[in-house]
Amino acid sequence: MLLIYTHKITHRFSYIMRHIFTTILGIEVSYTTKVEDFIKHTGPKITYTKQPLQNEFFVRSNDLLFEQGINDIQIYLADWEGTPCFFATGDRSNLPFDIFSASFYMLSRYEEYLPHVKDMHGRFSPKDSLAFQHDFLEKPLVDIWAQKLLFALKVKFKDLKHRPRNYTYTSIIDVSSSHCFAHRGFVRGMSGFLFDLASLKIRRVFDRVSVWVNLKKDPYDNFFELIELHKNNKVKGMFFFQFAEYSTYDKNVSPNNNKFKHLIKSVADYDKVSLSCSYSSFNDIALLKEEKKNLANVINRPVGSSRMRYNRVDIPETYRNLIEAGFTDDYTMGYTHEIGFRAGTCTPFYFYDIPLEVQQPIKIHPFAVHDYGLLKYRNRTEAFSAVERLYLETKKVNGKFITVFSNELIGGESKLNWKKLYSSILKRVNV
Repeated sequence: MLLIYTHKITHRFSYIMRHIFTTILGIEVSYTTKVEDFIKHTGPKITYTKQPLQNEFFVRSNDLLFEQGINDIQIYLADWEGTPCFFATGDRSNLPFDIFSASFYMLSRYEEYLPHVKDMHGRFSPKDSLAFQHDFLEKPLVDIWAQKLLFALKVKFKDLKHRPRNYTYTSIIDVSSSHCFAHRGFVRGMSGFLFDLASLKIRRVFDRVSVWVNLKKDPYDNFFELIELHKNNKVKGMFFFQFAEYSTYDKNVSPNNNKFKHLIKSVADYDKVSLSCSYSSFNDIALLKEEKKNLANVINRPVGSSRMRYNRVDIPETYRNLIEAGFTDDYTMGYTHEIGFRAGTCTPFYFYDIPLEVQQPIKIHPFAVHDYGLLKYRNRTEAFSAVERLYLETKKVNGKFITVFSNELIGGESKLNWKKLYSSILKRVNV
């Protein structure tokens, strides 16, 4: 067992030590504030404080893990053998920076508590993030740091035991519009028809009528093709269905439609089905609970995982609301229009609530790729290469690679040919 000495054991300290050592590296760890216990320990040990005690492995601590609340922190980027780092430690430390404080800064989303301008949907902009500004958004820095720490520890402690982990891949299909033309009701269907006609979208008018008279399949109704792709590539798939009443930003088929319910139930027989929370439920816990309960009644099993509409996350309120509604896992941590690692990691982690100074009982599963983030690429080859870069970064640290695609884009027409792109991505990243 690895023993860590520090001058004060705080909630932040325990949280990040558990994540780095137990979750990422698979090392058993314990802590002490007693010098005599540390000196007596004959196994591998680390000092995490301002000064080393003996000739042990020493990491000079920043103050971040021993503070409370949010402070205005000055960040200066440095380089650790080609890897960006911050919170420099000085010459006596075995590491050139405080890996634990830096990891806490990234995972807690500390920067999202600082003053910033939100976009029209109340979201934190990637351009305000440290990772975007210093060009490391495409690197799972926390995991890279942890692997470099492991290497340094094994040089010092030859017999250090750790449990290696395996790379995994999960494909998320976000279903905010299950059908383009079908099952939308007379009023919505006719309104769409008249709008397309007035806009001279003749091809769309033809497609709409063809779906209505069953001459053509609805373009968004590709669920069983996707399930077959997952099966053929041995991919773990998850479908997040929006199951909410119509509103300005929620335009799926009515949750009262029996054919829609049957579709969801059929998909749940093959892949895991979870809730894509509506835009309207963002600050409405009662509505959030109702959507969760209604979906659970359709699939006849509990719903514990969530995704927020438009990847809206207002830290810490969003996660507090999800916990109160009974969710245990969330898949919203990522950016819609920028690919990469928003929290600097490809490892699921528990949310740390800084105002309450406590680890909350909800696990965040960060995604690296959102299909809308690929729209900026000129062709399918460029988009594929971008996804492959992130896959290779995740594979190097044996992390969890998560992509988010929508049935809507996959079913639509585009220069990227989403269906071919998605199929080629599945073949590449699930190895």
